[in-house]
Amino acid sequence: MRQTFSRWWSVDHYYSVPEQTARCMLVPRLSQITPLLALLGCLLGTSALCAGEADVISQAAMDSVNAELSTPYKYGVLLTPGDGEYYDCPNVFRYDDKWWMVFVKTRDLVGYETCLAESDDLLHWTIAGTILPFRDSGWDKWQADGSIALVDPDWGGGAAISPFQGKYWMSYFGGDKQGYETDPLAIGMAHADRPSQCTPWTRLDENPVMRPGDADARVFEQKTLYKSHVFHDPAATLGKPLVMFYNAKQEGDWIERIGIAVSDDMRHWTRYGDGPVIDNLKGISGDPQIIRMNGLWVMVYFGAGWDRGAFDTFACSRDLVNWTKWDGAHLLQPSEPWDKTFAHKPWLLKHDDVVYHFYCAVGGKQRTIALATSKDLRAAESGSPK
Repeated sequence: MRQTFSRWWSVDHYYSVPEQTARCMLVPRLSQITPLLALLGCLLGTSALCAGEADVISQAAMDSVNAELSTPYKYGVLLTPGDGEYYDCPNVFRYDDKWWMVFVKTRDLVGYETCLAESDDLLHWTIAGTILPFRDSGWDKWQADGSIALVDPDWGGGAAISPFQGKYWMSYFGGDKQGYETDPLAIGMAHADRPSQCTPWTRLDENPVMRPGDADARVFEQKTLYKSHVFHDPAATLGKPLVMFYNAKQEGDWIERIGIAVSDDMRHWTRYGDGPVIDNLKGISGDPQIIRMNGLWVMVYFGAGWDRGAFDTFACSRDLVNWTKWDGAHLLQPSEPWDKTFAHKPWLLKHDDVVYHFYCAVGGKQRTIALATSKDLRAAESGSPK
């Protein structure tokens, strides 16, 4: 019996396990089996499983990152979709003395288009336009889910966006079939003269730049490629300065894992390593954002299917390859009427000593963009004591 897993509404789908993998429920947590895997890796000479203690981030450091990322105050919904519309996947950056949000919309589940919204205060947003619309034809006719590229990853650094070769860039996953993220999906690149441009961005002629059917596609990504995050690493830690983290789906059972690709020109991407760098063994690990914090790389991402519901969590690394996953309470999880089903797909930034955690909130029949913060901004707006 083939698994009928869905990325859409049902908590049962996000948490269910098909009959043929039901015994996986008996497997202990990854943190419990890591020593055994490491020993096995060393015996087999497998470097990925034989990482030294230096690659593991200490519990004290993980606790510190968790405390810094904490956003216990749910501010609420930021954008209200129209009839039949759903909003998803926020990315926020600073440009020209304003805040801008790239997000995606779908109407009647026909397919994804990418939009832009603007704000003066990170709390009140106005939709400015559609920047990756449907097309008349082509490999990405009905799906274009964009992610802004080259936002400064330094925590508290201002979230400014940088150009590359005189253009501002966006990666996106696209497809030519209608529906909600209908397979197969591939990754393309688009650019604009200004990131505040509210008209369609220019898509590369050589798109898609990465496909699930590429000759070098690894086993974990041979069905569909999903959300990507591109940033600049001036140290070229992985050999090239442009780094893409993305989640992808394997053939067979629905499992999404996070992998890496690198580039020096935005147009040609080389997959890095033999497999994923984040693997929670089942369900979804997706929508990564990379942050640089106190000498560590921090990846915030969402999980589903390996714990109850859909939620946001994180992992830390010194080298972008070996990641220590947080195994404490989730950064964000359902708690309010507007996110009672899912609270997931993170984008975090710190501004004026406040942490802003933008996310996709699903509650009832609504799917939209919401915000959680490290300080109670609703109380501040109303003038009531914090």
